[in-house]
Amino acid sequence: MGASAEIEFLIVLLGAVVLLAQLARVVRIPYPIFLVLGGLAIGFIPGIPEISLPTEVIFLVFLPPLLNAAAFSSSPLDLRAHLRPILLLAIGLVLLSISAVAVLAHYVMDLPWAAAFVLGSVVAPTDPVAAEAIFRRLGVPDRVSTVIGGESLINDGSALVAFRIAVGAVTGGAFSLWQAGLSFLLVGGGGVLLGLVLARIFTPLWGRITDTSILIVVSVVMPYATYILAEHLHVSGILAVVAFGLYQGWHSPTLFPGASTRLQALGFWGVLTFLLDSVLFILVGLQFPAIFDGAGEQTAGQLLWYAALVCGVIIVVRMAWFFTIPYAHPIVNRFVRINYLRAPWRERVVMGWSGIRGAVSLAAALAIPLTVNGDPFPQRDLIVFLTFCAILATLVLQGLTLPPLIRILNLKADENALTLSELRARVRASQAALSRLKEFKENDRYPENNHDQMWEYYENRIERYKAGLEAGGTTDEYASTSASWRGWRRELLSAEREELLSLRNTGEISPEVMRRIERDLDLEESRIGG
Repeated sequence: MGASAEIEFLIVLLGAVVLLAQLARVVRIPYPIFLVLGGLAIGFIPGIPEISLPTEVIFLVFLPPLLNAAAFSSSPLDLRAHLRPILLLAIGLVLLSISAVAVLAHYVMDLPWAAAFVLGSVVAPTDPVAAEAIFRRLGVPDRVSTVIGGESLINDGSALVAFRIAVGAVTGGAFSLWQAGLSFLLVGGGGVLLGLVLARIFTPLWGRITDTSILIVVSVVMPYATYILAEHLHVSGILAVVAFGLYQGWHSPTLFPGASTRLQALGFWGVLTFLLDSVLFILVGLQFPAIFDGAGEQTAGQLLWYAALVCGVIIVVRMAWFFTIPYAHPIVNRFVRINYLRAPWRERVVMGWSGIRGAVSLAAALAIPLTVNGDPFPQRDLIVFLTFCAILATLVLQGLTLPPLIRILNLKADENALTLSELRARVRASQAALSRLKEFKENDRYPENNHDQMWEYYENRIERYKAGLEAGGTTDEYASTSASWRGWRRELLSAEREELLSLRNTGEISPEVMRRIERDLDLEESRIGG
């Protein structure tokens, strides 16, 4: 396929992404599932060119910005509060899953031990992109989303370190348990340390960049630079990017040079992550025909049986983990203090059922060498096929059943508590503004009439927020009053826009003047919320 044809196909693919994402929204299905299934269907259309997805495309092009965005929006305080259960999942559960799959692959599929551990390390990690996309609109409790999100951010690094060790064993390197453990710690810890050092050095420079476009470009380049440098230093690029994103996200509120820059940067990153998410998932689906054709000498029945066994093992092991490890008290708890992982059983069911695999697993499978010392890598095609089946099964089966499972278990975040917390924060922020305004008056920094107008504005805001607190947050009366206020405020802004449009059409103002005023109106309307 020539360069022109490839570009044309990419444009068609982007159109398919938009259509499938919109259909997913209409039918209320998480869009990664729709995109994978859509890519799968497109891949079987006669005449569709075969898509070859090089490993470096996923690892280098897709993962750094997606991991950075997921880490950027995470709370280091929440992650630290749940650090032990997250590390137990990201390391302990990963190693247990690797071992269980390796035993299955060796004794049932007759894979050599080293190749069996390669398969285990490939399918062990959950996917941060899929986890974020699935949980985004489910309204689960904070503890569930924090633990699962934190696990998926970290376990990619731990699983890929294990993957490197296993591949090294296949290619003839001597295997030593203590050396493998030391390598595990050095590669993972080195990645985290490098990410934090780079963030500490470069993030403060943001405040010195006054051009919004340049700042946004820098925010995109840095995750890539962090990943590339980490890989060249032979430490975990994934964990380096995660550490960089966590530091950057925590300190960014004080680093952006202005509100306009922050709004534009966040808007850009929202579009970028959606686009990368969508293209990545549809490309995963497009890989299946080629993967199936090269799956090896097994019959279709054997392949499906092996796939069912692998998927069953990773699901059962994960569910068993959540219903055994939390009860390890007091023996194991004496050493690792995991007693606060004893979450209610409904939360553990949802966390156990959230082990979705994704593009990281596929990228690792595609990274398996084609040959070992001149000979084909043992059962490489079978490993790649089983990896894809694990991605497809967990993404579709678990992704589709998570929303009804959450509804059946009635596991929802306390929206009223979140609303009350938000109102209290708004009151505190407005009171801080009044205190600063009082200082201005004492120093005669602004005219008296301006001071009085601004004082009245903030007092009205405080009165409104306190009314919500006194009403108990999201009561029907308060919700109705808020909806009414938002409604008439939008109508007033609409009247302003109509007049601006009339002034532009009659030539009384230029389009540039209209856009400047319209931007202010848009920003004000964005504050109104839903």
